[in-house]
Amino acid sequence: MATLNGHPVDRPAVNFCEIGGMKADPTDPDEFNIFNSPDWQPLLKLAEESTDIMRMRMPELKPRPENCSAEFFTTEEKAEGRSRFTTTTLRVAGRTLSQVTRQDADVNTVWTTEHLLKDVDDLKAYLQLPNEVFSFDPDIGPLLEAEEEVQDRGIVMIDMLDPLGAAASLFPMQDYTIIAMTEQKLFQELLEKLAGPILERTRKVSELFPGHLWRIGGSEYAAEPYLPPHLFREYMVRHTKPMVSVIQEHGGYARIHSHGRLKAILPMIIETGAVAIDPVEPPPQGDIELREIREQYGNDLVIFGNIEISDIENMEPSEFERVVMQSLKDGTSGPGKGFVLMPSACPFGREITTKTLTNYETMVRLATELVA
Repeated sequence: MATLNGHPVDRPAVNFCEIGGMKADPTDPDEFNIFNSPDWQPLLKLAEESTDIMRMRMPELKPRPENCSAEFFTTEEKAEGRSRFTTTTLRVAGRTLSQVTRQDADVNTVWTTEHLLKDVDDLKAYLQLPNEVFSFDPDIGPLLEAEEEVQDRGIVMIDMLDPLGAAASLFPMQDYTIIAMTEQKLFQELLEKLAGPILERTRKVSELFPGHLWRIGGSEYAAEPYLPPHLFREYMVRHTKPMVSVIQEHGGYARIHSHGRLKAILPMIIETGAVAIDPVEPPPQGDIELREIREQYGNDLVIFGNIEISDIENMEPSEFERVVMQSLKDGTSGPGKGFVLMPSACPFGREITTKTLTNYETMVRLATELVA
């Protein structure tokens, strides 16, 4: 919290992102729970005992009485071997649209193998959905539960998609980029349709759970190389700035989550009023060095990240140590609000190698040794 407020700290914060952030129950015997693997136990313990915890949670959404989504959407789940498939079917405006997701037992991720919207006609049909379909009340029970569990070992961070993230993820990436470029008026209609309920939800959660950190995802969909910078302002800033405002009205802190290239969009991210950014990936994944961001925007933004998960998993410990030392140096040198050493993601398989665990231990050790 001192880092978020730009106050002096005894050492840089260090966080493992999803490890210690997402729910992980090593006692759950479910074959789809990778965290019950013996490989994971030392890493989970390291995160819980030695890092600055940020529990990543979303409020539960409960349909309001007027919600009519069941009239349009149906969901079917089935298992095939060691995979789970979920098919969502939408019937609207005379069209039948479908989305399919897949989860494998040995991988902690969900792939969308078929997206709901595939062309302009699908988008036009989706826009015919009545607004009541999006009518939900947020229940902050999961947030309160996480806060009670973590106590003073860390904080709870509300995880939320902005309208751009919610809209773009309805399409396959190639179709999203074409439609967002060539059908700008229509795509803006979709953003407007989603923005109202998302903003209302953000306001309600901010009122009920004030003073907390939020991670707002979605902005990378309008960053280069997907879209030109002028559309970032139209598609992201226009709809995310009001979210940031209501979060801050209730003493909260908004952090923008944006992978990849940042150079062209950083000034516009600052326009939203956000106080932090992640994961600030180094080149070649990103296009700007941490020291440059610190020099140019360090007084405006708390910086989270700068460590690539691919480096943690693949780099030899001696080389990785040099990478971490450079990130700590660049992230804490000179004036600036603050820096949190953090990876861009986490391993998603059952196996955690000795090299991977050693590299995570290096992050903790070097951050702890760097006493202000």
